[in-house]
Amino acid sequence: MTLALHHDEGEARIRIALDDVDLVTYEYRPDTLPLEAPKPYLHPLRTRAGRVVSLLRPHDHVWHKGIAWALPNVGEENFWGGPTYLRDEGYVQLPNNGRTDHREFRRLESDESGARIAHALTWTAQDGRTVLEEERELRVVLVDDAWVLVVATSMTNVAGAPLSFGSPTTKGRENAGYGGLFWRGPRSFTDGTIRSPEGDGGEEMRGSRHEWMGYTGRHDEIDAASTIVMVDAVENPRHPPQWFARSEQ
Repeated sequence: MTLALHHDEGEARIRIALDDVDLVTYEYRPDTLPLEAPKPYLHPLRTRAGRVVSLLRPHDHVWHKGIAWALPNVGEENFWGGPTYLRDEGYVQLPNNGRTDHREFRRLESDESGARIAHALTWTAQDGRTVLEEERELRVVLVDDAWVLVVATSMTNVAGAPLSFGSPTTKGRENAGYGGLFWRGPRSFTDGTIRSPEGDGGEEMRGSRHEWMGYTGRHDEIDAASTIVMVDAVENPRHPPQWFARSEQ
C-alpha cells in the first residue's frame, strides 16, 4: 500500500490519503482569528477505517485544533491562544496572542515508505516582533492496521534575548502543565479511558510521567471505539514527559 499526498495550494491544505480514506489533513496557512493564536494544525484525523478522532474549534476552547504544536508561555507571549494565566489573577485576555506562519516548504513527498511534509515557519508576537524560527517535519507511515504520525521540530530563538518556556503551572496554576504537541479528541470521547505503561485510569493520571500515554474513546452513531497513543522520543530533554491528560470536557 502507498500513501498519496495531495497538495491544494489555493486552500493551503495538504491531504494524506490511503485508498479512499483521508487519514490526515494539514492546514498549513489557516484563516484563523488572532485570539486563537493562528498556527498550522492537523484536522480531521481519521483511523484507517475512516473514523474521525479529532475535533476543531470546540465552542469552549476555540483555539483547540486537532493536533497542533502550540506553546502557552514563550517569554510573555502566548502561542497557544485565548487568555493567559497570571499568578494571583487567573486567566486574563492580554494583547499577546502570537502567530505561527508557514514560510516555505523543504520537502513534500510520498512513496512506499510513507509521506513527508517538511517546512520552515516563523513565530511572530502580536506586536510584530519575530520570536522564533522553526524547521518542522511531519511523517506518516503505516503500521499493521494502524498508522503513525511522526512530528519533529527544531526551534531557534531569534528574539535577541533569552526566552523562557512555561505553562500556567509555572505561573502558579496547579497541575496545568500543558503545551507542546497537543491533541484534542471528539466530544464523544468524553469520559474515555486514559492509558499508560502502568495501567488505565482517568483524571487522576494527569501530571504523571510516562514514555507514552494513550486514550480510548467511543464514537457516536456507530458501535466502535478508537485509541490514540502519543509516544515521546527517548532523546527529548526531560524524557519521559509529564502528561497533561483529561477525560472531561
